[in-house]
Amino acid sequence: MMNQTRAFLMGILLLCSAPVWAAPALPRDVITDLNAVEERLEAQQYDAVIERAIAQAGRFAGGNVSDRFASALYRQLAASALSSVERYAEAADQLGTARQSVDDADTTKRWLLQEAKLRRAAGQRQSAVDLLSRWVNEHDRDSGPGKEVERWRLVRWLAQDEQWRVAAERLEGIGEPISSDEQRELALAIYINADQPERALNGLLSTLGETPSPAHWRQAAHLAQRAGKLKVAAALWDTAWQLEILTTADDFWQLIALHRMAGTPARAAEYLEAALASGRIVYSEMALRLVAQSWLQARDIQRSLASQHTLAQLTRAADEWRLLGQHAYAWGHNDIAATAFERAVALGDENAQQWLASLRLPPSR
Repeated sequence: MMNQTRAFLMGILLLCSAPVWAAPALPRDVITDLNAVEERLEAQQYDAVIERAIAQAGRFAGGNVSDRFASALYRQLAASALSSVERYAEAADQLGTARQSVDDADTTKRWLLQEAKLRRAAGQRQSAVDLLSRWVNEHDRDSGPGKEVERWRLVRWLAQDEQWRVAAERLEGIGEPISSDEQRELALAIYINADQPERALNGLLSTLGETPSPAHWRQAAHLAQRAGKLKVAAALWDTAWQLEILTTADDFWQLIALHRMAGTPARAAEYLEAALASGRIVYSEMALRLVAQSWLQARDIQRSLASQHTLAQLTRAADEWRLLGQHAYAWGHNDIAATAFERAVALGDENAQQWLASLRLPPSR
């Protein structure tokens, strides 16, 4: 990996070794010497290049425009050699000085980008981010693939440094649609860690239909829940359940919980009753109580009373009969209420006796 990094950094320096602007004229002997130093660089005589290039750069640094131009070229050659021997911080210093010695905007921007990458390789992470941020800002009105590559590089660097909120802001500024799985995963991680679940959800929803992965569907539903979109979370989970993407027992109970939280308890009750009928879940007090509570939450009077009656018969508990009587009484089903209170009283519930007495009082005139 280190060899790949070194080759990459050396390559970007060599590719841009000759400025493209109308450069000041150089004396023939300086051109000859620059060519000789570059030949040594190509011959991998790095120590000799570093020594000669830095010495010559210092010699010409304080001269006229032509001298400063020569100094910048020497420093760029020195940076290439230093990068080749993995002395990235020194290479970045040389390129930074070279950048300040020329007047052409395109060249300084190009060297700015190269310096940012060298700073990153040197472990000067924040300095690299600052330089790349400056480059991106200066190219704000530009277009083309090169600009987008560097914008994504900046976003990735910020994410690597866990600057999540800044990364999210930069990500929003890109504007271009996400074009790869790598970018999509990066954006998702950024929005999640920046505590922006709604943006993370929007990015995930755009491609959710393309994947049968249970993990992606679960993640989307959890993001919707974090964003306060409970109906969306329940709908996502319900869809994945019907498509048989989510199939486990835990998935089923989460489906029930989401429907009850999202304000669709009737759907939860229907799923529970179907699961009881098919044997998918055990016929138990817990399951029947959930059915009863769900129909009660849905304010379906007939089904609520029926499921509470079934629960009371199963448990033979006085408080369950009393609860059935209270619900029936509240909804005006006095005959059902009276029968339920009588069963509760028979099982020793003193509170039910009071409810039964209240029920049998003659109406006030």
